[in-house]
Amino acid sequence: MKCALVTGGSRGIGKAVSIALAELGHHVLINYKSNETEALNTLEKIKSKGGTAELIPFDVADKSSVDAALDAWMQNNADSKIVVLVNNAGIKNDSLMMWMQESQWKTVLDTSLNGFFYITQKLLMPMLVNKFGRIINIVSVSGLKGLSGQTNYSAAKAGVIGATKALAQEVARKGVTVNAIAPGFIRTDMTKDMPEKDLAKTIPVQRFGEPEEVAALVAFLASDKAAYITGEVISINGGLY
Repeated sequence: MKCALVTGGSRGIGKAVSIALAELGHHVLINYKSNETEALNTLEKIKSKGGTAELIPFDVADKSSVDAALDAWMQNNADSKIVVLVNNAGIKNDSLMMWMQESQWKTVLDTSLNGFFYITQKLLMPMLVNKFGRIINIVSVSGLKGLSGQTNYSAAKAGVIGATKALAQEVARKGVTVNAIAPGFIRTDMTKDMPEKDLAKTIPVQRFGEPEEVAALVAFLASDKAAYITGEVISINGGLY
């Protein structure tokens, strides 16, 4: 059984990605940290569409949590392979640099950057052995241009962008592609408190994006049709630069 792991898969972009990958025929592992209710909602949505999925709770920022969950899953599912990894989990904790607490810096980088490392390294060897894999990292426009008040978030996402480009070169000859998707303003819980009406005026298409639009791009990169695309950072931002 070909499987896809989506970190932070219970809500927002992660939920849409989980549903889209299930529709492609993958058995989806929906990762979440604490919101089991939303994770179950995503699971039921996939099942209602005829797909298959399961929940796999762990904290991406905690290496021992990652190792325990993934080791147990691999031991219990020896005949299944995780062939698609979507590193989507991320948090923001905004503050101007002059007032930013060390904890704000650390938790944001631990989740996005260290989480990418812990999970990708754990799943990389089986992909290389099988000579197939799709690693898709959800980054942000913040990691490309930087945004005021998001020094920590911008640093974390920029770090994942650099790692994406480097890892892609390491594993390309083994049939594993590594790409990043950089969304702009997408209508999710992370942006619900932003002044959408005002911000939309700064976007050429004059609106926020939808999670399903990002998910469609993830689904393409996860498919066989994207085998010649690797090391890329693809923006999906309505023309915002």
